[in-house]
Amino acid sequence: MKFYPILFLFCCAFGYAQSYSRQEKQLLSQTEKLDYLMQNNDSGIVDLFEKDVSFGHSNGWVQNLDDFKKDFSSKKVMYKEIRQTEVSEIKKFNNTFSIRRKISVSGLYKNQEFKMILSVLEIWIKKNSGWKLWSRQSVEVK
Repeated sequence: MKFYPILFLFCCAFGYAQSYSRQEKQLLSQTEKLDYLMQNNDSGIVDLFEKDVSFGHSNGWVQNLDDFKKDFSSKKVMYKEIRQTEVSEIKKFNNTFSIRRKISVSGLYKNQEFKMILSVLEIWIKKNSGWKLWSRQSVEVK
């Protein structure tokens, strides 16, 4: 198991609000792990995804897992920082959670710098003892 410093800092130093259930805390840890792996361009990120994952990006792109792998490995987009700024909603239905959150993102797209705030809706599915991302949609907050 890899050690993710940002997860340790977030979970242990700051903790989560008392109102979150154990499963919600696990889910929040997965979102932190997702952001950390994305920010560090770590190919291990694909282990967090369902095989039929779908990504809807703020610029209109829609990607499946193969599209994501190709673009991620080509470093078409390189993230410098991904920082969660807000969690506005967590809902559960059976073994599925949806989470709405805002993230501050900066990086390079084809060597052009960008910085934006994104509102993200993610759908996570409980598989065995872990969570897998099934769908993600982001919208830029102006």
